Amino acid sequence: MLSVNDLFVAYGQSEALHGISFEAKSKETIAIMGRNGMGKTTLFKSLMGVLPTKSGKVEVGGLDVTKDESYRRVAKGIAYVPQGRMIFPTLTVEENIQTGLENAKHKRIPDEIYSLFPVLFDMRARKGGNLSGGQQQQLAIARALVTNPKVLLLDEPTEGIQPSIIKDIAKALNEIRRMRDITIVVSEQVLSFALDVADRLFVIEGGRLVHETNRADTDVARIKQYLSV
Repeated sequence: MLSVNDLFVAYGQSEALHGISFEAKSKETIAIMGRNGMGKTTLFKSLMGVLPTKSGKVEVGGLDVTKDESYRRVAKGIAYVPQGRMIFPTLTVEENIQTGLENAKHKRIPDEIYSLFPVLFDMRARKGGNLSGGQQQQLAIARALVTNPKVLLLDEPTEGIQPSIIKDIAKALNEIRRMRDITIVVSEQVLSFALDVADRLFVIEGGRLVHETNRADTDVARIKQYLSV
């Protein structure tokens, strides 16, 4: 569903990603783990088309999106929940989710969205800015899901969120994958969350993928070494 081949990305003269390659299948979740400043957000922005690719190739469902602008990538099946969530604080929960339906034939929010995130149904008339950080994260994921993506990119979804809500988000992501033909890619620093949701874990360091493991074979101590400052 997602194929990334030899991806190089630079900020001006400064190269930030040095030949990133990985593939992710339908109904698979992968975690990109690493400390701050190691390239996680740069990778996600380049996959979304926010940052231009210097060289390499990105394919979604067999379609080459490497040269596409962000809105074209959305049309081809990528949804992106950025770090910091970026919801609309003055719109209600329902209105926030409906912004994801802008290009859809039907403007009605699917029932499955509210069944995944019951708290959003209870708060659908509340302004987005009045939700907790965890509720805003659930809202941002719900908004991304109504575009019916093939690939869902979540950048640091647990950042600043209380443990009970992290468990809710993990449960929802596992349920989404069960219900849909979707690939989920999360960037993450919380290892327990990554092990709850991901089939495979990668570690990024200095703009390169330096370690890959299946969940069952994960050497927790080794990953923690990569994540410790």
